[in-house]
Amino acid sequence: MRADEGFHIERIHQVAQRATNLDESVAFYRDVLGLKFIASFDPPGFAFFDLDGTRLLLEGPASSALLYLRVPDIQVAYEALSARGVTFETDPHVVFKDDDGQFGPAREEEWMAFFRDPSDNLMAIASRERTT
Repeated sequence: MRADEGFHIERIHQVAQRATNLDESVAFYRDVLGLKFIASFDPPGFAFFDLDGTRLLLEGPASSALLYLRVPDIQVAYEALSARGVTFETDPHVVFKDDDGQFGPAREEEWMAFFRDPSDNLMAIASRERTT
């Protein structure tokens, strides 16, 4: 039997994101974005959130990552987050027309809108919509 037989990656387990102010970042991710808060440990300055089985770790020394958060309806999410004080860098727009179904059902469009968290990390909301 080969040493790598049966090996495979199941899914993303955890993503780390820089947090220059842990309390402010926890409030943003929990209260503004509505993510499920798991726990905070300060010191050493960590906070964890659950994104449907994938952990988001906020920590001071982490490098910035670009997080794409899937939403069912980008217009609804855009309006709700705008009402909560999120300033978007772009309005919702089509970034990809998936005519062949490479990333899901064929003839859907991938929509995104970009914004920043309190630590200036770039983030996006994303959804797919059926083309007519």
